[in-house]
Amino acid sequence: MRKTKRYLVKGSNSLWQLYQTISFWKVFKNTLIIVVARYIPFFGLKNWLYRKCLGMKIGEQTAIAFMVMMDILYPEKISIGKNTIIGYNSTILTHEYLVSEYRLGDVQIGDHVMIGANTTILPGVTIGDHAVIGAGSVVTKDIPPYAFAAGNPIRIIREGKKEDQVE
Repeated sequence: MRKTKRYLVKGSNSLWQLYQTISFWKVFKNTLIIVVARYIPFFGLKNWLYRKCLGMKIGEQTAIAFMVMMDILYPEKISIGKNTIIGYNSTILTHEYLVSEYRLGDVQIGDHVMIGANTTILPGVTIGDHAVIGAGSVVTKDIPPYAFAAGNPIRIIREGKKEDQVE
């Protein structure tokens, strides 16, 4: 089960009420920074923008590939460990707006994690250290350390141990 907090809304759908729950100017600023960062080919500069301008936690030597889409509304709820790779065109979400509620949840990605291209990570999940996520996956639940997982929805293909890991 994902770790999200639910907020019920009344009246129109929750997305229609977006700016009653978050500042327009915060969303505008985050959007500009994220759009620019998606195209920057320098990992150090990209990580600096995410850390300093958006409040994300990103470890050293982490490589966030071209066109990765971070959550525009609550990027500060994303934490990525050191020496991790986030593949091309992946999406990391910390919010989901539904008809009668919206949900928020932290996303925690461990150290030495490999996330394949075109992966979507939903709010409230934790991906353990040294895990490998196959390309095109939708991460709908926590992934334990050293596991290999893939699919839509994601399923654990193989659980590993520290001894199995090649450093």
